[in-house]
Parts: sequence; C-alpha cells; structure tokens
Amino acid sequence: MIETTAALRDACETLARSEYLTIDTEFLRETTFWPELCLIQLAGPEIEVIVDPLAKGLDLAPFFELMGNSSVLKVFHAARQDIEIIVNRGDLIPHPIFDTQVAAMVCGFGDSVSYDQLVQKIKGVHIDKSSRFTDWSRRPLTEKQLEYALADVTHLRDVYLALKAKLDEAGRSLWLTEEMAVLESRDTYDLHPDDAWKRLKMRVKKPMELAVLQKVAAWREREARGRNVPRSRILKDDTIYEIAQQQPVDAEALARLRTIPKGWERSQSGAALLEAVNEALAIPKNDLPRLPRQNHVPEGAAAASEMLKVLLKIVAEKQGVAAKIIANSDDLEKIAIEGEAANVPALTGWRRDLFGDTALNLIGGKVALRFVDRKIEAVEL
Repeated sequence: MIETTAALRDACETLARSEYLTIDTEFLRETTFWPELCLIQLAGPEIEVIVDPLAKGLDLAPFFELMGNSSVLKVFHAARQDIEIIVNRGDLIPHPIFDTQVAAMVCGFGDSVSYDQLVQKIKGVHIDKSSRFTDWSRRPLTEKQLEYALADVTHLRDVYLALKAKLDEAGRSLWLTEEMAVLESRDTYDLHPDDAWKRLKMRVKKPMELAVLQKVAAWREREARGRNVPRSRILKDDTIYEIAQQQPVDAEALARLRTIPKGWERSQSGAALLEAVNEALAIPKNDLPRLPRQNHVPEGAAAASEMLKVLLKIVAEKQGVAAKIIANSDDLEKIAIEGEAANVPALTGWRRDLFGDTALNLIGGKVALRFVDRKIEAVEL
C-alpha cells in the first residue's frame, strides 16, 4: 500500500520500464459530480502495487507522469470511467491504451462482457465480487478489500496477453486501434455545458421549449460542476421538462410548478434558474434552435431494418465479433432509410469491410437471405 510520494515515484519508475501495465481505480460518485478517487491499482509483468490517493501529503504527479508516458501501454477494462478520473485530476489522457472489454467484443466474447466473466472464461478463475460496492473512502481498508482491488489488475495481465494473442492471430489488431481513438479523444470526457441538453430525452415539441431546455440544462451543468454535486441534486430531469413546457418568468410562476419544492423559488438558485429561462425567452424567433429532425420512415424501411438485424447476427456469429460493436439498432435503421448516405460507423473502416458493404447490397437487392440446413445465410444474387 503506497502512501508516500517517494514510494510512488519508485514504483512508477519501475513500471515505466515495462512494455505494458494494467490499471484500475476504485472511486465513489454517489454524492459528487466528479468521481472521488479512493484507490489506484497498478501492475506490470513483475510488479503490482496499490496506491492510496487519500494518504496525507501524497502527490500523484509521478502517477500522472506515468500515464502520459507514450512508451508504456496502459491496459484497462471498461476504461471510460477510469480515464475520466485521470482527465479530471491530471488534465491528461493516457496514451497508448488497450481496453480489454472492447478487445473481448472484437474477439467474440459477447457484448460488454464484465471483468469477472472475462477472467472466468480466459483463466477459469472465479473472482469474489462481494467487496465491489464497499466504501472505498474509509480507512483502514480490510484485507478482503485489498485482495479484491489487487485482483482487478493482476488477472488483467493474463487477460490482456490472451486477447492480444487472439487479435494478432486473427489480424484484427488495427480494429482495436480505431476503437481506442474514441477513448483517447478529449471530447469523450469534456462535455461542454451548452451541450448538456443532449443527455436529456426529447420531450419538447416547440423551438421555444427547446431553447428553454438548453439554457436550463446548461445552467444545471455549470452549477453541478461548480458545487461538485450530482446533477439531480441541483435539478431533476423531470423538473427541466416541466420548466421547458411552462416557461415560468418569475418566482410566483416558478412556485406553481408541480416539481419545484416549496420555497425553492425564493432561493439564489431559483433566481439563477429564472434568469436562464428569461434569457431563452428573449431569443428572437428567427434565432431559436431547430428541433432535431425526425426521420420520416418510408414504406418498407421497417422491414429492411429487420432484415439488416438478421444479417448483423449472421455476420457477428460467423466472424466471432460482438454485434454491438459493429452496429446498433439506430445504425441499422439509418442504413435502411438512407443507404450509402447514412453517417454511421458501420459504413466506415473495418466495419464496412465486415458488414457495411453486404448490408448495402442487401437493401439494394444484390444479396438475399435464405434458410438452408436449419440456418440462415446471406447469398449474392
């Protein structure tokens, strides 16, 4: 258990000489906007350590320097939340990275396979997950917690090596490189407050309602970040929908809303919220945001989409790749409606080679589906 900056520096210098390292974190997020980092686990081929970021006086600078070392591959499982912590605390994105969950999907282990399932399938080892939801901020940690935490990076070494061998053997290493580019993009983790409305379900039907929704969602995002509390502690989603529809312009109107707590309209937050609403209402009609375009589904598109789902399943099973990583239902619907013009990942890169071209040929009448020997197959006409 590393609790001093000097010990952390020594460990990171040792890990920096490795070709790869595995990494995991334990954190809490129930009462904060940003994850509260409670533990860091690191392992190289010959070393494994646990770092206590809550230790008094510990400087994480050596850790962030290691994360920025481009000569060492950083191996994660389901990397997004771990990388979000590193971006928030260290203002950098680890590079290069290898996500074993994504690699497992490329290698045919199913959609979004969990770490313990992957360890079970590759190593035949059962991981006790009973410590997963314990309070990682309390000290001292128990031996059971520490054993669980360390297992998240020690088994990951073998999982990584096994998946890397499968990717190399199948010639799919470059497929993973394309996927890692998304995880290494800062846009993946840095949602601008003005885009916060995109997280919400579209329950508005008028441009002015959308303008209010956008302004209020942006205000909530800034408040949540600035106060480091969950968005729902500032304002619940249902409240935003009601405000967008009712458009209260003063405290009296705000107090009449069903989702507003009694007295909240007179608070400082209530005043700031009303300011955001009135800012939206002041937007000239010609400058109001346009409602997201609702695709008109032409006759036959639904049937074509269903055929594409069957084709996707055929290709995924034949190639040993999780269907989810090739295309989702929205992608298939866009291909069915827009054809070649559809802006979806399934029509680019390795996905197009694997599935996209055949999908276009299917809806273009150049490929057919048939049932032979108790299985469905795609055949060129």
